[in-house]
Amino acid sequence: MDRIPSFSKNHDLLEQGLHKSMEMHGVTTWDLRFKKPNAGDYITPSALHTIEHILATVLRNSDKKDDVIYFGPMGCRTGFYLLTVNLDYAQVLELLKQCFLVALTFKEVPGSRREECGNYLEHDLDGALKEIGAYLEILRLI
Repeated sequence: MDRIPSFSKNHDLLEQGLHKSMEMHGVTTWDLRFKKPNAGDYITPSALHTIEHILATVLRNSDKKDDVIYFGPMGCRTGFYLLTVNLDYAQVLELLKQCFLVALTFKEVPGSRREECGNYLEHDLDGALKEIGAYLEILRLI
């Protein structure tokens, strides 16, 4: 089998930040790298799950909601993928800064009731907000 593009990158060279990963069929995949790969510091599964719920909600309610295709976690727990159409780097960066500020105001996890989530017991709002705040600081340096 062919190696997929994300496995073809040397992860030891990836840094925290926002990276354009690839573009295919008009869809751009953005790498939101919260953590440096293979550095021993990863997002906990419960915080990762909560970040997904919060940011998927905020992104899909933003003024760019029609350009957001998908937001979800990386299996390695170092960040997230955002798939968009019609947005360039500057627009995605600004969108993320705005959405992360909104995310920091959340007092509860959206979609976290049993009937709304397939793993409703695994959430960590405090941990998620800590990770969101730390990544927002990275975005502010870009």
